[in-house]
Amino acid sequence: MLQNIEPSPDRTRAAHRDVEVAQPPRENNLADTVSLTKGLVRRQYPLVIATTAMALVLGALYLVVTPPTYTAHARLLLGNANVPFVQQLSLGAERSVDHTLIDTELQILRSRNIIASAIRESKLADNSALRANPSLFKRIRLWFGGTSGDDTEGNPLEDMIEAFQKSLSATRIDTSNVIDIGFSWSSAAKAAEITNAIASAYIADQLDARFESNKTAMLWLQQRLRSLGEQAESAERAVNAYKSKNNIVTSTEGRPIDEQQIAELNSRLVAARALTTEATVRLDRYESALRHNPEAVDSIGKMDAAGSDLLVSPIITSLRQQYLDTQRRENDYSVKFGRDHQAVINLRNRMRDIRKSIQEEVRRLAETTRNDQATAKQRQDEIEKQLATAVALSRSTNAAGVTLRELQAQAKEYRSLYDTFLQRYMGSTQQQSFPVSEARLIYAASPPPTKSKPKTLVVFALSLFGGIGLGSGLAFLRDLMDRVFRTPTQLEDSLDLPCLAVVPQLPPDETPDYQPSSTLRSGYEQDYRTLSKTSSPHWAVANMPLSRFAESMRSIKLGIDLSRNHSSNRVIGVTSTQPGEGKSTIAACLAQLIGQSGHSVILVDCDLRNPSLSKALAPYATIGLIDVLSEGQPIERAIWTDTETNLVFIPAGKNSTLLHSSEMLSADPMHLLVERLCSVYDYVIIDLPPLAPIVDARASSAVVDCFIYVVEWGRTKIDVVKHALHTAPNVYENIVGTVLNKTDIKEMASYNGSRSDYYSESHYEHYGVGDSPSRRTP
Repeated sequence: MLQNIEPSPDRTRAAHRDVEVAQPPRENNLADTVSLTKGLVRRQYPLVIATTAMALVLGALYLVVTPPTYTAHARLLLGNANVPFVQQLSLGAERSVDHTLIDTELQILRSRNIIASAIRESKLADNSALRANPSLFKRIRLWFGGTSGDDTEGNPLEDMIEAFQKSLSATRIDTSNVIDIGFSWSSAAKAAEITNAIASAYIADQLDARFESNKTAMLWLQQRLRSLGEQAESAERAVNAYKSKNNIVTSTEGRPIDEQQIAELNSRLVAARALTTEATVRLDRYESALRHNPEAVDSIGKMDAAGSDLLVSPIITSLRQQYLDTQRRENDYSVKFGRDHQAVINLRNRMRDIRKSIQEEVRRLAETTRNDQATAKQRQDEIEKQLATAVALSRSTNAAGVTLRELQAQAKEYRSLYDTFLQRYMGSTQQQSFPVSEARLIYAASPPPTKSKPKTLVVFALSLFGGIGLGSGLAFLRDLMDRVFRTPTQLEDSLDLPCLAVVPQLPPDETPDYQPSSTLRSGYEQDYRTLSKTSSPHWAVANMPLSRFAESMRSIKLGIDLSRNHSSNRVIGVTSTQPGEGKSTIAACLAQLIGQSGHSVILVDCDLRNPSLSKALAPYATIGLIDVLSEGQPIERAIWTDTETNLVFIPAGKNSTLLHSSEMLSADPMHLLVERLCSVYDYVIIDLPPLAPIVDARASSAVVDCFIYVVEWGRTKIDVVKHALHTAPNVYENIVGTVLNKTDIKEMASYNGSRSDYYSESHYEHYGVGDSPSRRTP
């Protein structure tokens, strides 16, 4: 929608509104997206094809100029397991192969020392074919007399090392401990030879590093063993001397005798206390059971609750079982015979006797337990006395024992260190005579059968898809930057104006030149003011009445007749944004169509500064609109006619440049002239200048009932049209509709795929309408 231009609320665009009511609103669904994509492909496929072809040519050129490169591969296994006795006697713990260690080994493989060693061992330093070629940047600097810019200039070995580092690759295979070494060079045999040389140099470097490490460790161990041996002997002599001085006797385990006795007494005391506590607890339970009345009915249950010790006695268990059986019989007899029956009373007496027996047994157990408690207590007291005596004796030797333990711990530590270092020393001696590397070659490199790069299929695939992608991007960008009108929908959405017609382009072969019906000369102008037909596009309706062009003129006239903006749409102005958009042709053809339909119509050329319509229809006219308005010439002398189409035309007139054409079109004489023409003719068609260059069209809005706005397909910029209508609101408010002129119908189908069938040629031919030569009139 135009910025800052709001149509008036009462403005009615009947034809456009009817179409909008009849059709559902457009949705951005999948079908529209597919249609837009297909249209983009149809429009821009030459650009995509050209870009893809160029990319393929560049890919082929790259394959031609780029020398082939062969990559040889060798594989190393890290963390090679040592011989078992070597593992036991090794100086240090075996390294676990983890991610960090492998990354470190990869960096060592790529180091300059390994590469230089491989070059020296393989005697490749004198091979000029393996030397690195200077980079393009270095060669350019050398061409201009400069230096290469590095410190290694002139050193062939350094150049070769640099080339090897660029061509060498070392990677870990998945999550294993295997390293893949790859080397790329122009020769397959040399690539394999150099790869194996690098692997051998790496293994040799590991062996050398391990040998040097063991040698250094042995020298240090010899000195350390001598020192530890002297310290251990000195500590042991100090322990023996202290024992003799303080009369300390130790057991076979090395502990003092008094400490051993105290430990044994502590163990016995703990056991005696446990027996005393157990007897006391059991006695308390028996006494608790005896405190209950044996005559009570629930005394058996209370004895059970007193503890499980009572149930251990077989006598109490037997009496309790008899009591329970008698109680069950007493319950049964009470139910059968009553509680006062003699048998029931006898059973109750029996139960009372059993309770007394249980009570007597409990008293016997309590007395036995009391004797056991006294015995345990006496034993506990004796042990406590013995422990007190032993503690008193050991206090005198505690200070000496502490010092002795310190001396013994120190002597033991020195002896342990001495034994450990002695074992390490023996292992180092064995390893020095049996060197083992942590890496071994499991797959030697061989000459590769095919080149590694450049890969022909990959290069062509990248070129193909890259060209398609780049071409698609350029095509999309080109289509995005195409800010011109291509479809009626685009015209309606951008300008908020209905599109009355899509006028097809008139190719030269479709509009042959027609000779004028009479040759006009200046001497016969007053008697024979007949319109010239040398300009065939202006007579397309008359020449091709059954063409799509003529049908589009009928659509324009129908849109004017159906528009209810004003009470009358008799004065119709035809204008455009820029020159050359075909407004004059639309005006002339619309006037012809109205004249052929039986209405009286007059065509007025008001493009006073560039009267192209006058030059085409009345090239010999000497009197025109300018003469009528400025000099008062009779209008009859300015009228030209065509008897075949009933077309009446008023040319512009003088060819001299006008300075105030806008004032002339808005002055009273112009108003009076238009009113006079309206009184005589049914329609007045005015060919107005374009809006962008001059203001004449805006000045003439007072005498025009409605406007037809012509937009050239594929040429007129959207932003230019919006700005032009923004600066002419009086014109915009009275526009009946727009016309998309000079349209390439087939090309437009690619921009409006969802409505392409609407403009299909077959639909027009079905009703006898077409652009073929058979549709023309002679």
